[in-house]
Amino acid sequence: MGGAELITIHARMEGLQREADQKWVPLVTVLRDTLGDLDPENDRLRYLWPLTYTRPTIKQRVAGAIPFLYTRVGNKKTASNKAPPPVMDLAAPERQVWEKVFWIALKNVLIDPYGAAARASTESYRRNIADYRRSHIIRALSVLSLYQAMKGPAAFSDTEMADIQGRLLLADTAFGGLVDDLHLQRYYEKKLTGVRDQRGHNWELLRQRAEAESLHFEPLEMPDGSATHAMLWVAKTDLASRQGHPYNGRFLNIADPWTDKRLLNWKGYSETHYFDAEGRSVPAETAGARMVEMIPLALYGLDNPKIPMLLVDFRDTLNPKKREMSRRVLEDVTKNVLALSPFGDLSYFLGRSVFDFVTGRRGMDINQPSRLRTYSQLKLLLSLNDSLNPQLRAQIDGRLEKVSLNPMENDLAVEAKLAKGQYEALMAYAQRADGLPAKLDRDRRAEMVPLEHGRTAQVFLRVANIVSFGKYTHREKASQDLEARLDITRRLSYHTRLLRKIGKSSPQVEIAWNLDEVNRSLQFLAEHAAEADSNAASAAARIFALTEDNDTRRRCLDSLSRMNTRRAKDELLRLSEDRRLDPTWTAVVVSYLNSAGTADPLVSSAGKPGANRVEQR
Repeated sequence: MGGAELITIHARMEGLQREADQKWVPLVTVLRDTLGDLDPENDRLRYLWPLTYTRPTIKQRVAGAIPFLYTRVGNKKTASNKAPPPVMDLAAPERQVWEKVFWIALKNVLIDPYGAAARASTESYRRNIADYRRSHIIRALSVLSLYQAMKGPAAFSDTEMADIQGRLLLADTAFGGLVDDLHLQRYYEKKLTGVRDQRGHNWELLRQRAEAESLHFEPLEMPDGSATHAMLWVAKTDLASRQGHPYNGRFLNIADPWTDKRLLNWKGYSETHYFDAEGRSVPAETAGARMVEMIPLALYGLDNPKIPMLLVDFRDTLNPKKREMSRRVLEDVTKNVLALSPFGDLSYFLGRSVFDFVTGRRGMDINQPSRLRTYSQLKLLLSLNDSLNPQLRAQIDGRLEKVSLNPMENDLAVEAKLAKGQYEALMAYAQRADGLPAKLDRDRRAEMVPLEHGRTAQVFLRVANIVSFGKYTHREKASQDLEARLDITRRLSYHTRLLRKIGKSSPQVEIAWNLDEVNRSLQFLAEHAAEADSNAASAAARIFALTEDNDTRRRCLDSLSRMNTRRAKDELLRLSEDRRLDPTWTAVVVSYLNSAGTADPLVSSAGKPGANRVEQR
């Protein structure tokens, strides 16, 4: 397909009531631009489609613009025949940053002067659209994590997977699109560690509170074994014996079960669990197991920075929604109606700070971070997990949909149907000559702009793109010469990034890395030094400082001497003045410095430091 490939991750939706051959549902598709060959060095990841992410209907859009409307208004029944909207262009993440900056400026000039109504309506629409996109980014991240945990050959390399996940995580930050590719893997690993710490903290907090109140804690696991949610149950036999018992609902945020008369005559869903003599849950066939009827009380999300987040209250459906609305109402009233800002009003800043501190410190589930992340993960868990009783799943699903504040959301069963329809539309779009191949060609010609224009011209072209809301994008006229230069540029980017990664990861290159691989990248830099940038120069100098291998060092110097950039000359000069360097190597560096910018350096790259001594000038 136009020198590119579409990679789609399918999942078996065991949680949906479908025929066996209909359970496989496409969830995420990624476009990899290969330039029509099998060499991964010039590959570039482009678009990512969460296939449940669709264009809202007119009704959903109108509802999304109504201030203080915190509810769903229905589903999008069928997928459009148009190509589905990608959630991100992985090759141009900075575009979203500039669009946000331009929107803020436009809002202050054209919308805010018309008063609170216009401001509230616009902000409501923008927030609902952003939250809808963010919920599907979160789900795409979960799907990719599950795929990564699978055994067997993978469609993505480790670097590609880190790039995708890092970019998706950064999509929620103000300037995430400007983060260098080199830092994506480290950022992803840091965020992953933080999420695991949060889960562990909330797991233990919820378990301890459940035990203290004589309730039963049950984790809910994703297919890869990670516990993202948990349920609390109460034994029906305990309800009579503990009537009137003191109850502390801190962190649980549900009503006292020991004074609730409804539970004594519970007509809702219940399950039979089995316990051994020590009160541990065991399989039904275990010898000596006793049978206990259990009533579900609540379901919590564990991926939150402060406390377990209440998602489902089986006795009070509106309880989680009221708590979710607390922060949204506070922000909408202060920001959109009263036009208050923490940065512009000292009294509001102080009052809000105290309120945030108290609610967070006391574990009160009001004014907490949005449930959007854990809500999106739970929808995926309900789709994939077949261990839940179908009746319980239906109960959770029905209550969960009522928690959503976003009119643009669709329910679980509809999303599976939309995903299949959108996948078919995407495949049809990829087969049309004027479809995805034409879009890919336009993207490549836009990628060629830096090959023909300097930095100043590129800035003006970017401004024109932003001001026109993306309607104008400058593209070069394709030619064999530009296509060949684009191929070299991508390969240079690949080898430069690899060398930068090597330079940051190890105090001595030859201990942790294969020198043949390192030298191959250095050789490519030397052969295409005219197109290399300052990052390539810094990477080559860094490798020189971190290796004791003579051949590798000479390749570093060879690359630097061939580059026609100021950074390359500065790096050679810095190395020549490094007093820690052996005098023999200082002389060699000086010889390369004197020959910088010529095709043939003074010292053969195949020689040894002592073989061709050049006097220091």
